[in-house]
Amino acid sequence: MDLRDVENLAARDHHLAVVATTRADGTIQASVVNAGILAHPVSGREVAAFVTYGRTKLANLRARPKATVVWRAGWEWGAVEGRCEIAGPDDPLAGVDPAALPELIRSIFRAAGGEHDDWDTFDRVMAEERRAAVLVEPERVYSNRP
Repeated sequence: MDLRDVENLAARDHHLAVVATTRADGTIQASVVNAGILAHPVSGREVAAFVTYGRTKLANLRARPKATVVWRAGWEWGAVEGRCEIAGPDDPLAGVDPAALPELIRSIFRAAGGEHDDWDTFDRVMAEERRAAVLVEPERVYSNRP
């Protein structure tokens, strides 16, 4: 499985994915997000990406910047795991102009199958909620496909 296969799988079920991060005590914290595949805003390499405002998830990723993202459709699933970078109002990312953050968040939203009728309102809400982009550099891509 490669990232194109993951993208095709994700599109079959609304780009819903489980994201797993590691807590300080070594246990796993998991949550459901919409996630997609897109070009990294600095390197241009394809990455898995999602947007979050969750204090727990962001705290885990700041301290231990690795995650696994798993999409499923029916009984088929695909995973991307790797090192994470965060770009957000509280997490500046080298090479990403803070003024470009709204467009990065929009790009991730669209890559995760989202559409919006009022991008100005979308941008305002994302900023008010201090949402951050999480970019997962694929170190492993795998699935249950034979």
